[in-house]
Amino acid sequence: ASGRASPSWGSVLSMTVILIAVLAIPLEAAGELGLSPGETASWIVSIYGLPTALAVALILRFRQPLLLTGNVFVLIFITRLGAQVNWDELIGASIVAGGVVLLLEPLGLTKKLIAWLPAPIVFGLLAGAVLPFFIRMFTELGREPILVGGTLLIYLLARVYVEPRIPAILPALVGGLLIAAISGDTTGISLADVFTAPVFTRPAFSLAAILTVTPVMVVLIEFQANAPSIVFLKENDYEAPEATITSISGLGTMFGSLLGPTGVSLSLPATALIAGPDAGAHDDRHLTALAAAGVGIAIAALASIAVQLASAIPAALLATGVALAVIGILENALQRVTSGPLTWGPLFAFSIALSDLTLFGLGPFFWAIAGGLIVSFILERDQWKAMHDHTL
Repeated sequence: ASGRASPSWGSVLSMTVILIAVLAIPLEAAGELGLSPGETASWIVSIYGLPTALAVALILRFRQPLLLTGNVFVLIFITRLGAQVNWDELIGASIVAGGVVLLLEPLGLTKKLIAWLPAPIVFGLLAGAVLPFFIRMFTELGREPILVGGTLLIYLLARVYVEPRIPAILPALVGGLLIAAISGDTTGISLADVFTAPVFTRPAFSLAAILTVTPVMVVLIEFQANAPSIVFLKENDYEAPEATITSISGLGTMFGSLLGPTGVSLSLPATALIAGPDAGAHDDRHLTALAAAGVGIAIAALASIAVQLASAIPAALLATGVALAVIGILENALQRVTSGPLTWGPLFAFSIALSDLTLFGLGPFFWAIAGGLIVSFILERDQWKAMHDHTL
């Protein structure tokens, strides 16, 4: 590291934009499930507060960018379930999922999964996962040309004329907020009832809910989130503590779910943002993760304000902010997908991740990894085996 260690504030700001934007998912589900304000605020604590508090402990212990979050794909899955499963049964099934994840490490399954998951396929999934956010910016450009176009123009000019230590996304978002305010697209925020006391829900353990929810959550937490993120960390020269991450994910999911169903895990897009090449000096990236974890804790502590903030900022500006936040991730992932030694598997992973494929209750990101592995096994077995032998 250079003389004075410091976080990459550009990555922290990008992570903040994403964390606020993701709030829309549990808010939509809370409305469909008929949750009270207290239950909604408690769920936000389980999604943001507990995972990032655990992340702080991991980061300080290992001095690595190990940012745990509430698994966004678990949130999407719960949202798609709608009111099919009662709230207390969702909590019970989520607790069971945490227990299953906790058992994976003693059974030795985590290490085997990571050893056989090639990095190029992970980057194919990553590129496919973030590309829609980039594309959405141009969809919003057609609806809000002045707001989105102005924000994008400021970003591009800042990349050229603003000194590198100031992240280009900062003047872009400030400019975007000014444009939105001038055009009257923003709304005010009330500071009444800033703090909402957590509400604990007694879990109900329904066999039907467990069979419906638990297997999908386990796959999303470990196979789709933790394993690819650990592979990404290893590719960036971090010796990620696999056993500890899996155990903390399991325990965090079990206890965090008492406040609302959550999947505590690493996140591949978040890990790419705070542990990748754009996140500052290699030995300082844990500070970037630490600052991002602080943002998550703040969102949980000020859940009612965070909810209002997500609604106050125009959707087009939020979408543009997320797109600008993931540009670096997308560029790096596409380079890794096309650089070999595997190409067919990563290409299939990339394409499937962009699709709406759903089979057996599992979405495109799961099948992106599964499909990529199958294609590489059939068409690129020798290259895959060489990569596997090299990582052992």
